[in-house]
Amino acid sequence: MGKGLEAGVCDVERMGRSGVTWRESAKRLKRQVYALYFAVRDPRVPWYAKVLAGGVVAYAFSPIDLIPDFVPVLGYLDDFIVLPLGVLLVRKLIPVEVLAECRERATALAKKPQSRTGAVLIVGIWLLLVGLGVYVATRCIR
Repeated sequence: MGKGLEAGVCDVERMGRSGVTWRESAKRLKRQVYALYFAVRDPRVPWYAKVLAGGVVAYAFSPIDLIPDFVPVLGYLDDFIVLPLGVLLVRKLIPVEVLAECRERATALAKKPQSRTGAVLIVGIWLLLVGLGVYVATRCIR
């Protein structure tokens, strides 16, 4: 277990006292969601835990929120309340040894270097495809 935050789940009351920043808590929560993603794919996890974990992971990575983020205060409430509660519930349903392995995999994934060149290349390809699509669409309309 992590210091003060029970392995990374955001606990607002303890955050101010322990000196943990929102950014650190968000990173820990993201690692927890990745660990749940790995747990969903593990055959040792019960089916009901997989279903719930899959829902939590899908919600975490979905661009659609229960409450849109542009709504003041309430917009982020679901991200800071619903998601951590879902992670807490699912953690109770997954065997401890499986969850530990999944956390290790999630931590290893977080430590991998991210390539900015690769990101620029992917964005460039998408822009090229969009440009090509616009060009073809304008040629077909004439």
